[in-house]
Parts: sequence; C-alpha cells; structure tokens
Amino acid sequence: MINIQQLSDKAAILLSFLCVLHCLFLPILLIALPTLASLFALNDEMFHQILLFAVIPISLGALYFGFLCHRNQQVVIIGLVGLLILAVSALLGHEMIGDFYEGVFTVLGSCLIIFVHIRNYRLRRQASCLSS
Repeated sequence: MINIQQLSDKAAILLSFLCVLHCLFLPILLIALPTLASLFALNDEMFHQILLFAVIPISLGALYFGFLCHRNQQVVIIGLVGLLILAVSALLGHEMIGDFYEGVFTVLGSCLIIFVHIRNYRLRRQASCLSS
C-alpha cells in the first residue's frame, strides 16, 4: 500500500517542478515555435493559480504530517515561506509585480517547496515514519 505521506511529498515536488518548467521553458518554446502559442488555452496566471491550489493543500498536509514525525520546525517554516512566495507570484501576477519578478518569485518559491519536500521526506525516513 502506498504511504500517503510519501505520496504527498512526491506530488508536491512534481507540481512545483511543473511550475518551474512552465516558467522557464514555455516562453522559450513559444518563441521558437510561435504557432504553438494558439494551442495553449490557459494563460500564465490561470496555469499558476491551478497549480497553486493543488500545491497548497498537498504541501500543507505533507508538512503537517512530516512535522508530527520528525518535529523539525525549520522544514515547516521554509515550506510556508516557499508557499507564500509562490502564492504572491501566482495571485498578484505580472500586472502588479511584472513578468520578470513573477517568474523569479515562481521559480524561487517552487525551488524552496521542492527542497523542503525532499528534506521532509528524508527526515521522515530517518525517523522511521515511512514504510519504505
């Protein structure tokens, strides 16, 4: 049986990684192949908001259950900071902070979330809270 804690960390890592890929490589792809631009129905803000509303509950659950196991406050604080940065960039969008800073904040927040979930997973594993 798949451990929910393990799955939640991996899902949060995957979703955050999708944010990074979207922010870094989609603009390059659209410049290289402008005909693909018409195929993307979701604009940047909507894509970020959809991922954000998936990442937040998964991350909070994984961090909460991880904390119950390993009691490392630093992991929770870094995770919350990463989520806050990601939320600011997704909700304020390029209208308020500009395209450049939206990308910078999204990548920074996503990288923090990826880092913290890898750390959370490892700490739980060390504390024998995971079955695998």
